[in-house]
Amino acid sequence: MAENVTEVLTGAGVLAVAVAFAAYAGLGQGIGTPKAGYDLTASFRSVDGVSVGTDVRLAGVTIGSVTRLDLNPGTYFADATLSVRNGIAIPDDSTALISSEGLLGGNFVEIQPGGSPEMLAAGGEIIDTQGAVGLIQLLMKFVGKASSGDEAAP
Repeated sequence: MAENVTEVLTGAGVLAVAVAFAAYAGLGQGIGTPKAGYDLTASFRSVDGVSVGTDVRLAGVTIGSVTRLDLNPGTYFADATLSVRNGIAIPDDSTALISSEGLLGGNFVEIQPGGSPEMLAAGGEIIDTQGAVGLIQLLMKFVGKASSGDEAAP
């Protein structure tokens, strides 16, 4: 009987630690505390590696996330809805591009601010965009240039 009580208490302790760890991890990631923000839209040729929840960054700082991705049947581009924290004004001539954290890192949407004094309002559209560039595409361009350079050599 004493063994059963010890096992139950040990199990309860492990469960309590697991719940505390999950709560701590959730608070650290901002889960359960949605930040108020406003939506912007951008249309990309390719959104490879981007999904709902992907970070939106400005100068390397996360300022929001991707909240929606849809295919535009008229242009065959991917229309993205970006949620940006309130208090962060984005110039209307800014650029949105899909960047990579590194060779093996994930992708994120980077906003490069323009110089316009006019700011995008809620629901505004970032016109200047650059889609994702695949690693294979980059390697093929590099290999193509290297091989064409070898042929030109005497």
